[in-house]
Amino acid sequence: MKARITVTLKTGVLDPQGKAIEAALKSLGIPGIEGVRQGKVFDLEVSAADQAAAQETLKAACEKLLANTVVENYAIEIA
Repeated sequence: MKARITVTLKTGVLDPQGKAIEAALKSLGIPGIEGVRQGKVFDLEVSAADQAAAQETLKAACEKLLANTVVENYAIEIA
């Protein structure tokens, strides 16, 4: 089964890379872009008996490696 994990910084955590992207877009003359926040996306193949088991496996992967849960949130989508 296919899954996508999206990791983003929690609200209130400074995002210097997002600010740099925002500034670069403005310097390139692209108008109307404000408040850029960057993140990570992971596409995975999961072998599991059912969706609930896949959810538990992916949650463990996020909490142990893919996301720093102190400063990041994650969302799991299973297709």
